[in-house]
Amino acid sequence: MRECEIVVVGGGPAGLTAAREAGVHGAEVLVLDRNDRAGGQLVKQTHRFFGSRAQRAGVRGIDIADVLLESALDCQRVDISLNSDVMGFYPDGAVAYEKEGTWNKIHPKCLIVTTGAAEKFIAFPGCDLPGVYGAGAVQTLMNVHGVRPGKKVLMVGAGNIGLIVSYQLMQAGVDVLAIIEALPEVGGYTVHASKVRRMGVPILTGHTVTCAHGEDHVQGATVVQLDKSWNPIEGTESDVECDAICLAVGLSPLIDLLWQAGCSMGFVPELGGYVPMCDENMRTSAPGVYVAGDARGIEEASAAMMEGSLAGLGSAHALDYVSEEDYSRRHAEISSELQTLRSGPTARHILDGFGKLQQVSPRTQRLTEGSEDTC
Repeated sequence: MRECEIVVVGGGPAGLTAAREAGVHGAEVLVLDRNDRAGGQLVKQTHRFFGSRAQRAGVRGIDIADVLLESALDCQRVDISLNSDVMGFYPDGAVAYEKEGTWNKIHPKCLIVTTGAAEKFIAFPGCDLPGVYGAGAVQTLMNVHGVRPGKKVLMVGAGNIGLIVSYQLMQAGVDVLAIIEALPEVGGYTVHASKVRRMGVPILTGHTVTCAHGEDHVQGATVVQLDKSWNPIEGTESDVECDAICLAVGLSPLIDLLWQAGCSMGFVPELGGYVPMCDENMRTSAPGVYVAGDARGIEEASAAMMEGSLAGLGSAHALDYVSEEDYSRRHAEISSELQTLRSGPTARHILDGFGKLQQVSPRTQRLTEGSEDTC
C-alpha cells in the first residue's frame, strides 16, 4: 500500500488551495478527484466574482479554476489524480479509491476532506419527470456542455444559486418565466436579484411548486402561495406552462468520509445539516483529519479557498514543514482575510451557525472491523 504525507479528497476550490498551501511549504500532496477536470463547481461558474481584489473580484469562476490548478501544480511535490473516485476511509487510516477500473489504497499521514456538497431536492407529484433539474445539473448542461435544459424554465429558489443560474439561463436564450421562493424574502444578494428583475423576471416570495404536469416530460407546473405557517393558501393556485423546472433549494455537505473517520459532528441548519467540529486549523476531532469548504459548512467559494489554505497550512505544520514563526504569520494573514469576508450582513447566518456548532452535543459514527455501524 502506497504511503503519502497528505491526501486531499476533492479537487475543487478548497482542495486545490489546500494542496497549494501544503505543497509550497514542501509537503508531499496527492489530490484525488472523481471528475475529469479539476476545479469543482468553479468549472461551471461563468459569472464574475465580486468583493475585494484578494477575493478575485472581476474574475470568472472558470478562470479561477485554471489559476488554482496551475498554482497547485507549480509545487513540485503536488500530484493531482483525476477520475479517481474515493470509496472509503478505513480504521487503519487507509483511503481507498477507484481509478480506471483499478482498486487502490493509500495511507496518508494527514487527510484533508474537501468533498463539497450535494444538492437538496423537494418532492412533489411529477418531480421525477424528465425536465426537473437541480441547479447544478443545469449549470453543467449549459456552461460545460453547451446544452439548453429547455426553452421555458420555472426556477424554484431565490438564493444566490437560483438567481445566478436564472441569469445564466437568460444569457443562453432561455425564457425564465419566474423565480419562486418559499421564504418571505429573497435569500440571495440584492445585486443578483436586481439584475434578473431588470430583465423582466418576477420573483415571487412566499410561493412554492405543488406539482409538475406532463406524461413523459415536463409540460407545466402548478404554483401556489403559502401562508405564514407554510401552508398553501386555497384559491391561489396558478398553472405555468414550462418545459423545465430548476430546483435551487439548497445544499447538503458531503461528509461520508468524515463519519467514517469518527469525527465529532453536529447538526446545524445554518451550515446545511450535519457538519464536523473543527478548530481554527480546520482540524477535526479525528487524528490527522482536516476539512475545508462546503464539507465544513455551506458557504461561498471565496471562503472555501481560504479554509483550504488554513487546512493545507495546518497539515504542513503538523508534519513539521512550517516553522512556528512562519506558521503564526501565515495563519494570521489567512484568518484576517477570512474574517473580512465574513464581516458583512450576508454572512451572519454562517457565523451564527459556527456559534451553534460549539453548543450542540456531538455525534460520532466510527466504522470498525467486525462491528455494527453506530451513530
